[in-house]
Amino acid sequence: MEEIYRILAINPGSTSTKVAVYRNTKSRFIKTIRHSAEELAGFKNIPDQFQYRKEMILAELESAGIDVLQLSAVIGRGGLVKPIESGVYEVNEKMKEDLRKGVMGQHASNLGGLIADEIAQSVPDARAFIADPVVVDELQDIARISGHPRFERKSIFHALNHKAIAKAHARSQDRNYEDMNLVVAHLGGGISVGAHRRGRVVDVNQALDGEGPFSPERSGTLPVGDLVDFCFSGEASREEIRKMITGKGGLVSYLGTNDAYEVEMRARKGDEKARLVQEAMAYQIGKAIASMAAVLHGEVDNIIITGGIAHNTDVVEYLKKMVSFIAPVAVYPGEDEMNALALNAYLVMTGDVKAKEYV
Repeated sequence: MEEIYRILAINPGSTSTKVAVYRNTKSRFIKTIRHSAEELAGFKNIPDQFQYRKEMILAELESAGIDVLQLSAVIGRGGLVKPIESGVYEVNEKMKEDLRKGVMGQHASNLGGLIADEIAQSVPDARAFIADPVVVDELQDIARISGHPRFERKSIFHALNHKAIAKAHARSQDRNYEDMNLVVAHLGGGISVGAHRRGRVVDVNQALDGEGPFSPERSGTLPVGDLVDFCFSGEASREEIRKMITGKGGLVSYLGTNDAYEVEMRARKGDEKARLVQEAMAYQIGKAIASMAAVLHGEVDNIIITGGIAHNTDVVEYLKKMVSFIAPVAVYPGEDEMNALALNAYLVMTGDVKAKEYV
């Protein structure tokens, strides 16, 4: 008789927290908890959101009649720990310390492992994991060089969804992910565009606070000289400038909202500024896709567009016009992160995969 594992998956994003409960690999409950810019503005930093997000998760589970004491495992989206190889990691004290400190930076995904561990600690024999965190690092050496030896390009991106969607797409083509060259664009609260060469992400924009297209709440690449001048102008503190780059940049800085759907509706109703800013975001994404195609020497099997903004047909059609000359475009709206998280936890619980130790 098959053993039953009840798995809670937690995926904190910049503008939402997704939670799902699985019976082995079958979803039994899923919920997206939205966080408006106004709600999040009340917190000084990401770690301060821990209790707020944890209580919202527990409230949703209680409302759905789910008994957390029946859980076998809790798995969170991996955060900004030290660069590590792809895989499943059991949450330990060293990981929690690094997540709290934000050794590679602060992002909502840092809360995934912390909340997972807190809930698992309250359940006898439950285990806590993370999988494919945003710092999965497979960059080729040449991609690390920035232009000045003081700065090195880093791999911080939506690794979990990139990998899950790319593998699912390969299966749909009756091919192995490790045999394909793909450009994957994840369009969500943050935007990452990566070159997948035969199973490895050899180049990708640093999607947290480094570079690339602007997104609903991130500024992306800014004119560096102007940014330096602003940093020394005395007009804003270091924390205010960092918030301008991540949290209050992108759509929210131009249009006062981090809700991409609201921007989509405003543009369709004739708001010319909303239309222009939305198209500018798509324009930057298209340029990033083309640059990653160059990384792959033009040998691209498919371009994959995924994430929540992939539901926006206006953005998708704009991108297709820009990049379909490179390779066929496949669109997977939303993401497969919750199923990927649950599957990773299930494979560890069954013994098919060994959890790695974070050191």
